[in-house]
Amino acid sequence: MIREDAEKVVYLAISIGEGLLENGAEVGRVEDTVSRILTAYGSTREDVFSITSSLEVTAHFGDFRTVTQTRRIQNIRTDMTKVEMLNQLSRDICSADPPMDPEDAFRRYQDIISGYGSSELMQVLGYALVSGAFTVFFGGDAMDCVAAACIGVVLKGVDTLLNKGITNRLLMALLWSLCGGVLANLCTFAGFGHHADLISIGNIMLYIPGIAFTNSIRDLFYGDTITGLIRFFESVILAITIAVGFTAARLLF
Repeated sequence: MIREDAEKVVYLAISIGEGLLENGAEVGRVEDTVSRILTAYGSTREDVFSITSSLEVTAHFGDFRTVTQTRRIQNIRTDMTKVEMLNQLSRDICSADPPMDPEDAFRRYQDIISGYGSSELMQVLGYALVSGAFTVFFGGDAMDCVAAACIGVVLKGVDTLLNKGITNRLLMALLWSLCGGVLANLCTFAGFGHHADLISIGNIMLYIPGIAFTNSIRDLFYGDTITGLIRFFESVILAITIAVGFTAARLLF
């Protein structure tokens, strides 16, 4: 394999790994997937290191041809549909005989990243359903449920606007939770809902980092100590920030 082809293969593998990380896959899955893809294309040794914010890949293709690439991971979210699609792409690459053309595989990767995901309508309905359901779960009445659902729809719009202008995740969480808390208290003062705290709890569940916290514990048990600790402290700090935002809104009233 000439060096240009080797660089294309590594670029494909690290791009798929980046897509997995950005959409919520655990570090162990990412490292294993990248290694298997490189092996499928003839790599004799793969050194893959990943944490939540960085992915480094070095592949050896014999005759001292070594290729190293690094990616900075910035936008982490949870989209299990894309994770599954990327996993299927990696399986197709590894099972193909002869090996899949890297450029064709990369086009499939781009289609997955840009073309899949929940529609805006489904996301709005999801925000409303989660907010209302958790409000009832924690003891809210029917009016609280309706108020929480309506606020959830508004918070979806707030989330979209904040994502366009703010890159700092903690600042975004603080502003989002402050907005949610203010809306919950305004609803109760207007008589549209009876328990501001229960409405707020329903809205909090939209943003609480439950998956990230669970993944951090799993990473620690799997031996990915650095990643596990990073995710653990990120989850705790994010949860505290959300609590501060809702508490500040409550103190305003």
